[in-house]
Amino acid sequence: MTSPQEELLPGTRRALLHRIAVAQTEGRAPSLVGAVVRGGRTVWSGARTSAEGEVPDGDVQYRIGSITKTFTAVLVLRLRDEGLLDLADPLEKHLPGTGVGEVTVVDLLAHRAGLAAETPGPWWERTPGSLRPGLTDVLGERPLVHPVGRRFHYSNPGYALLGALVEKLRGAPWEDVLRREVLEPLGLHRTTVEPVAPHAGGWAVHPWADVLQPEPLENLGVMAPAGQLWSTTGDLARFAAFLAAGDERVLSAESVREMRTPSAPAEAADVADGYAYGLGLELRHQHGRALVGHTGSLPGFLACLTMGLADDVGAVVLANCTSGPAPFTVAADLVRIVAEAEPRIPTPWRPLRETDPAVLDLVGQWYWGTYAFGLRLSADGLLALEPLSGKGRRSRFRRDGGSDGGWVGLEGYYAGEVLKPVRHPDGTVSHLDLGSFVFTRQPYEEGASVPGGVDAEGWRGLP
Repeated sequence: MTSPQEELLPGTRRALLHRIAVAQTEGRAPSLVGAVVRGGRTVWSGARTSAEGEVPDGDVQYRIGSITKTFTAVLVLRLRDEGLLDLADPLEKHLPGTGVGEVTVVDLLAHRAGLAAETPGPWWERTPGSLRPGLTDVLGERPLVHPVGRRFHYSNPGYALLGALVEKLRGAPWEDVLRREVLEPLGLHRTTVEPVAPHAGGWAVHPWADVLQPEPLENLGVMAPAGQLWSTTGDLARFAAFLAAGDERVLSAESVREMRTPSAPAEAADVADGYAYGLGLELRHQHGRALVGHTGSLPGFLACLTMGLADDVGAVVLANCTSGPAPFTVAADLVRIVAEAEPRIPTPWRPLRETDPAVLDLVGQWYWGTYAFGLRLSADGLLALEPLSGKGRRSRFRRDGGSDGGWVGLEGYYAGEVLKPVRHPDGTVSHLDLGSFVFTRQPYEEGASVPGGVDAEGWRGLP
């Protein structure tokens, strides 16, 4: 029997170890640990440390900072799925008296509520939560610094509000709800609010000298839902597998997919950097691949969990220093190393089990005006519309379940739009209607229902 470590080739394992070794050395981190997830399992883990004979493993806790926000978002989505709230609900409906008025639940999840990035007063990450006992203390006198819903502006107090929302609707402390509804079902027994040995100590490394000093470890109080948690590479690898596929005990695959969907207006710089934000998850482009996850930091600690869903590879990187290594860059490199060295083997092609002649009538070449498209039926029962030039609008469509034979777009420009086959009295297909766009078998087909009509003289050369 082979161990999970042996599931990757020796050359791949060495490349992964080399990458975290370079990160630990060049980043001057007291310790740095990493793990790679594939097929829902940890297939590699490694560590580098400056301490002799004390190499941390996948059971050693590090503080994970804002990855905590992803856990809080899962709790909020659970409330939505149970019908206890709607994401479009104003926060005031469930948590009156906050003073943020029209801000909705989804605004908070997506960091588009216009709230300040940090709390007033002393830096909340490095001071005890007792200095900010209530929500008014983390919001201050001027909580809104931007118009609601107009721009992405990362807000730590926003997730304190979401934690309070969870407590209000569940009637229990945020940490108790988290443990009962997420950590225990997923087997994340080493993810806790307070550190539980073995755990790493947090350090600040001098920027101009190879010396260090310990950072304070504070309980963040009402700010805990924004960044309190401690975890391990082992637990975060399991959490990554959940964020890729969902788990009906916690959150459905559909709701997890919703978390991974961009939900906030992006700043121009973010567009250029390939960065977007979903519901408690960051979306990035690196090395030509889409990655989803979250980074985190608190004084003394850096963290990243990221996944390349198309490659079925996820990575976790944790370090115990305030600055130095770039955790997302390292985690993205771990994904790239595995994806390029050992590409995902696709599942075998299999034909449809049943054939519907009425659907087969739809496939093939179609024209929207003079633009050529192909419509293909795949084994998953979806129709895929693609431009034959390789450039242009494309989408997959699923049956809408109605009696009119329509299909609903799943992505891109046609998401939510209905593709409807229009038939002649004898049942043969005349054309396709896609949100008022008419697709015909020939470009500007004579006699077809083309908006604006077709010139009676038809095609011709230049006079």
